[in-house]
Amino acid sequence: MKKLLVLVVVTSLFAAVANAQILKKIGDKVKDKTSQKADQKTDETIDKGLGKTDDATKKTDNSTSDNSSSSTTTDNSGVATQGPPSIKAYQNYDFVPGDKILFEDHFVDDQDGEFPAHWELQKGQGQLNKVNGELAMFLTEGNYVVVNPRMKTDKYLTDPFTIEFDYYNKDNAYGIITFLKRMDKDCNCETTANIQVGPDNASFGGAVDFSKDYVEEMKGTNFINKWHHVAIAVKNRQLKVYVDQYRVLVVPDTKDDYFNVGFGGIGSEDQPIIFKNVRVASGGNMNMIGKKFTEAKIVTHGINFDVDKATIKPESMGTLNMIVQVMKDNPDVKFEVDGHTDNTGAAAHNLTLSQQRADAVKDQLIKMGIDASRVTSKGFGDSKPISDNNTLEGKANNRRVEFVKI
Repeated sequence: MKKLLVLVVVTSLFAAVANAQILKKIGDKVKDKTSQKADQKTDETIDKGLGKTDDATKKTDNSTSDNSSSSTTTDNSGVATQGPPSIKAYQNYDFVPGDKILFEDHFVDDQDGEFPAHWELQKGQGQLNKVNGELAMFLTEGNYVVVNPRMKTDKYLTDPFTIEFDYYNKDNAYGIITFLKRMDKDCNCETTANIQVGPDNASFGGAVDFSKDYVEEMKGTNFINKWHHVAIAVKNRQLKVYVDQYRVLVVPDTKDDYFNVGFGGIGSEDQPIIFKNVRVASGGNMNMIGKKFTEAKIVTHGINFDVDKATIKPESMGTLNMIVQVMKDNPDVKFEVDGHTDNTGAAAHNLTLSQQRADAVKDQLIKMGIDASRVTSKGFGDSKPISDNNTLEGKANNRRVEFVKI
């Protein structure tokens, strides 16, 4: 009987110690998920309970805001889809993408269930799945899983540059990481700086380290299970990160130059890393605000539309805000808004679509306070390409809105 009592006491002590260790690991993981290097089996045990712990720390208010839509649907991918924030929510947005597109992929040439043709898998596993009828990349296995755009050269980024993509955080998954490859001066070797966008904050780790919590109305339960537009701008080694209409992180000096980009993080079947609509562009000298406008035209790639529609995407407001300010700074300037497409589809359809899009931009400028007498619109379809139509980046550069001085 005494032996049995001793055994029970010892067993209880071991259980208490084990539980204390697990609770400590949970605390560590909640504080910083990206730094974990723990044993895989222990992590699996912790992760089963971590979702509940995370959920308990989030806001319980389910009211909608400008950062979400009230209509939600779930398709066969298991992803609940919501509409983007409104254009009104982006009224102070100032992100303007680079003026030359190096890479853009909407997965239109790929098949559901396959790995996309214009990407390279570096680590882990991934494939395309349809979300609300549109293909998206699902990174499903790896610590870390990494995918890179398939480029002709390894070194294609030069300062300044911009990166954009749409990201879906499923069930409070680990955040998506943008890997910027750099030369580490200490070891004289190639390594990466990491930009992570998660459900509560954004962080940067490289030669310097920065992180910033989101405003309350976009973090936690207001972030998960929704699509978000992520935009990154690097100029003169200063880095800015935007999530939806918010500028969430600024790194004044990254101390490094970067030469290519990859995407990934910690993915799993239950909590994959999901993203789509990737665009990488060079340049970033579109800021003409406060200057006397003397150019013949402004060529922009930052005014985007829903697929095969004339509906302006909210993230276009950065470019539109710039154009409005140029017109306010130069009250004598009048513009013809010219819409251009690539050569995908019938020429007649492209001509009609480009006119509708040019009209939509003109109407939006008028709504933003520009007198109607100062703007006209014209669609050119695919008749005036500025690049070839044989590559993704060529087509992307041909899809543009020009503001021609009249």
